[in-house]
Amino acid sequence: MTAYDVIVLAGGAAKRLGGADKPGVRVGGRALLDRVLAACAGAVRTVVVGGRRATARPVVWTREVPEGGGPLAALGAGLRLTTAEYVLVLSADLPFLGPGTVDALLAAAGRTGREGALCTDPDGRDQPLVAAYRAEPLRRELALIATEHGSVAGLPLRLLTAELDLARVEAGPDAAFDCDTWDDIAAARARIREHGAVLDEWMTSVKNELGIDLDVDTGLLLDLARDAAHGVARPAAPLTTFLVGYAAARASAGAGPEEAAAAVAEAARRATALALRWEAEASAAGDTADGAKPDAGREGTGTP
Repeated sequence: MTAYDVIVLAGGAAKRLGGADKPGVRVGGRALLDRVLAACAGAVRTVVVGGRRATARPVVWTREVPEGGGPLAALGAGLRLTTAEYVLVLSADLPFLGPGTVDALLAAAGRTGREGALCTDPDGRDQPLVAAYRAEPLRRELALIATEHGSVAGLPLRLLTAELDLARVEAGPDAAFDCDTWDDIAAARARIREHGAVLDEWMTSVKNELGIDLDVDTGLLLDLARDAAHGVARPAAPLTTFLVGYAAARASAGAGPEEAAAAVAEAARRATALALRWEAEASAAGDTADGAKPDAGREGTGTP
C-alpha cells in the first residue's frame, strides 16, 4: 500500500453552525474529527490544523498563520510537517468517509503522470478537501501562489487545484457528504440509524470507544444471540455473547487481530451448538409430556 501522510483541516469559524465547535460535534456518538481520523488510520503521520482537543488516536497539531486564514493557509501549515511522497488532504466534517475511498484516492494519485486525485460528488463537483496529492507539486504550487499574491491567506482552493494534473474519483453519495449546517448534522445522524447501516455503525462506534481493532462476523454473533434467546431464554442472548467475548479474549491473549477474530468465531460456534442442544432437549421434553415416544437414543438404557 502507498505510504502517505494526512492533513486534516479542522479550523474555520463554522458560521453556518452558529460558531459551534464543528470538529467536536458528534454523529453516531463520535466526534466528526474522530470519524475522519478512523478512515485514515494507515497514515504514517497525521497532522490536524486547528485547535487542540482530545482525539481517538495521536495526531500532530498545528495552526494556520494567520489563524482563520482559510484553507490554503491551513494546507500550507500542515504540509510543512509532512514528509511522505503522498499527502491525503481532508476536511474534518466528513461523517461517512471510509478507508475504501482513501485507498481509491491514493491509487488514482499514484498513476503515472498524475499529481493527485480528488473526489467528485454525485453532482460532479470537485471536492479538493477529499483528495490525495503528491507532496512535491503541492508545495510547488503553494509557493507560486504565495509569490504571486504575496500570501495564501484568504485565497480559494481552486487557485491550487486548477494548476495540478488531477485524477477524479467518484465518491458516491456518502463519502463526500460534509456537515456545514445543523440540517446536515441532522441528516447524518438520521442516516446512520437507517436499517441497513445502523448495526455496522454501532459496532464501529463501540470498537472505537473501547479501543478494539477487531473484525468479527456480526451475522454469526446475531445468529448466536437468536439461538440462545430461542433455545434457552431471552436474557440468555446478551449474557451468552458477553461470555463468548470473554472466552475469546482469554483464548487469544497476546495474539493479533486475526487470531482474536478466529477465537470469537470458534467460541460463538461452540456456544451456538450448546444453545441448539438445549433447544433440542426442550423440544424432546415437550414431546414426552404430550405422550410422544421418548428419545430413542436413551430408550432401554436405564438412564433416568
